[in-house]
Amino acid sequence: MRNQKVLLLVEIAIFAALGFVLDFVAFKMPQGGSVSLVMIPIVLMAFRRGVLAGIITGLLIGLLQIVSGLISVTPLSFSFVVMQVILDYLIAYGVVGYAGLLRPQYLNFVHQQKRGKMISSIVLAVLIGSLLRYITHVITGIFFFGMYAEEGANLFIYSSIYNATYMIPVFLLTAVVCALLFLAAPRLLQPRNV
Repeated sequence: MRNQKVLLLVEIAIFAALGFVLDFVAFKMPQGGSVSLVMIPIVLMAFRRGVLAGIITGLLIGLLQIVSGLISVTPLSFSFVVMQVILDYLIAYGVVGYAGLLRPQYLNFVHQQKRGKMISSIVLAVLIGSLLRYITHVITGIFFFGMYAEEGANLFIYSSIYNATYMIPVFLLTAVVCALLFLAAPRLLQPRNV
């Protein structure tokens, strides 16, 4: 039992480090956000070990970005910066772990050998994680990045459109890579017993 917990923690740490590294290969947006492969290890861990493991992996990726100083923050007061960093990095990457909600459905389709439904489960899971992350970024955009909008602009519309410009490609990229990866290497989703 103890070996299983240690193995789980090691896997989470490895996948978080992988996500952190994959975020370096990115197209960066001018006011924050990027198109990268950062969500793939989170979704992979969520499908491999469940929702909680996915959430913790996402939180660690966000924490690694914060402590490395590779973050975009607004030039506001300290308390605003803290709130923005928590939302934009910890919560935004943590909620991607909810992709694991579809893990049981996916495993059922694997058992039934229904490849089309397996792919549908993967895409829907990535959509859930992406949508939750997108909502978090829209909220931070409204409250913290409104200064970049034109005067009189609707901040909800501004933030929604801006964040969609990178989150839609992130969703598509993550869904395609995860679908191909999970189908080509299904053993990635099967944790080893020690």
